[in-house]
Amino acid sequence: MSRSIVRQSKFRHVFGQAGKTEQGYDDIRVSKVTWDSSFCAVNPKFLAVIVESSGGGAFLVLPLSKMGRLDKNHPLVTGHTGPVLDIDWCPHNDNILASCSEDTTAMVWQIPDQMGTRPISEPIVVLEGHSKRVGIVTWHPTARNILLTAGSDNLIIIWNVGTGEALISMDDHPDLIYNVSWNRNGSLFCTTCKDRRLRVCDPRKREVVAERMAPHDGIRPMRAIFTRDGNLFTTGFTRMSQRELGLWDPTSFEEPIALLELDTSNGVLLPYYDPDTNMVYLCGKGDSSIRYFEITEEPPYVHYLSTFSSKEPQRGMGFMPKRGVDVSKCEIARKQPSDLFQDDLYPDTAGSDPALEPEEWLEGRDEDPTLQSLRDGYVPPKSRELKVAKKNVLDSRPTTRRSMSSCDGSANLPVSHTLSACLSDPNHQPACESLCI
Repeated sequence: MSRSIVRQSKFRHVFGQAGKTEQGYDDIRVSKVTWDSSFCAVNPKFLAVIVESSGGGAFLVLPLSKMGRLDKNHPLVTGHTGPVLDIDWCPHNDNILASCSEDTTAMVWQIPDQMGTRPISEPIVVLEGHSKRVGIVTWHPTARNILLTAGSDNLIIIWNVGTGEALISMDDHPDLIYNVSWNRNGSLFCTTCKDRRLRVCDPRKREVVAERMAPHDGIRPMRAIFTRDGNLFTTGFTRMSQRELGLWDPTSFEEPIALLELDTSNGVLLPYYDPDTNMVYLCGKGDSSIRYFEITEEPPYVHYLSTFSSKEPQRGMGFMPKRGVDVSKCEIARKQPSDLFQDDLYPDTAGSDPALEPEEWLEGRDEDPTLQSLRDGYVPPKSRELKVAKKNVLDSRPTTRRSMSSCDGSANLPVSHTLSACLSDPNHQPACESLCI
């Protein structure tokens, strides 16, 4: 008589829960630009969505507390002269957001707690250094004011947005860069490229330290992210156009740790990773489901957990930082509210305080994210003054400053069994880590 063995995991009953109608946002005209970015970004204070706009590029910023039908006169954030392609909230200041556009620029914005009635059209700083459209913008996870941009000119530039300076430039990619992901302490980043190569780069050495040709056999776009252990989680396609995920050790790229075929679809799978739980959420534009997996040290290493399904296809996705979830509204296995804080489910998570100053990171120092406890929940501060360097433009709200990149090779240098998948209904923040629209 055989007995099946069920893998022990505190996350194996995880499920997604759609928000109620009153917890949603209505009448948002999401951008129709054909670009494989998430079009949405969220933090403990705000939801930002790239929207359709005439006469240039724009995005919408809404307080998470302001739900329901969008006021047609709600102000937009404007300033780009071409469609906005990507947006990213600063991990160290919930009022700072970066954007990039087809107009070849990246911009950094100060978002007030009260939006007012007029559009925001003056960024804090304009970063000019790319010769073609800029499609990727991502903040350094631990160092204050360090921002990475990647453009269709195949160039990666790392900026100190506090001074407007381009610190590092890398031109190691011969074709379009699909995505960029920092590792946990920001010492390395990985990229996927149209040339079908997966690369690991050391920005301060300005070199590619590891690469793998065709981690997925298909020619359609790939995505890659770092896990907390330094491995690489990838999504791509097989030769037969089946979607596939993989787990790789960048120190030994010959064979994958795990490789799993999923389904047949044209949509690129966008991975969202929670380092606290070692869970990955897979979303795709046009999909009506979100799948979640747990990464472990035991075979098969990437374990399927569950799928959240909805009736509507997804247009965009945003991932709430763990410090923004409401632990008091989670559920235990009995599906009843629990006031008991689960230490094993909610370890200390990355907080909003940077671990390094820009100069320290540039000089070669590395630090893991500064952690904070979720035991008492998280209340976003009404305002928080930046601790900035003497010439940091984020110290105040000056007139727009334009910064030209002049760098070259010698330049100066996240008990809940609702743990959350989310929701094609963009609309639910309380116990979720992610938002979808």
